[in-house]
Amino acid sequence: MSATLEPTHAITSSALAGFTGTVRYYRWHIGLLLTDGAHYLAANGAAWLIDILASVQHLPTMREEDRQFWTLKVDLEKHTAVIICTDGDKTGEGEVELYRQDIPYTDFPLKEAKLFAFSEPGIGRIVLLPSEY
Repeated sequence: MSATLEPTHAITSSALAGFTGTVRYYRWHIGLLLTDGAHYLAANGAAWLIDILASVQHLPTMREEDRQFWTLKVDLEKHTAVIICTDGDKTGEGEVELYRQDIPYTDFPLKEAKLFAFSEPGIGRIVLLPSEY
């Protein structure tokens, strides 16, 4: 798979904002489907980010949640990050944190990145950028 994921473009806020909708879906580990924007992240040096999403889908709290809201927060000076998944405040009483992972080193170029992961019956879990929603 690495041969098809050689970085060709820089990850920038403007590049990510340019994704609205998707033309194609890309299969990822454990049945995840990536939109064009999520695949762009993976193909340009952030496959590890998508792998984190994929690696925790077996957890009961993640399996039970149809809508996952992921935020990567990066300290650009320290090159560290934290990734947090919430339920997106589905009850209206505040977001519930479903998963959190500290990342001791990253060269991710943006201060923040957001992803959604929605379950679609009969299809699987689709990972997309907020601009693709």
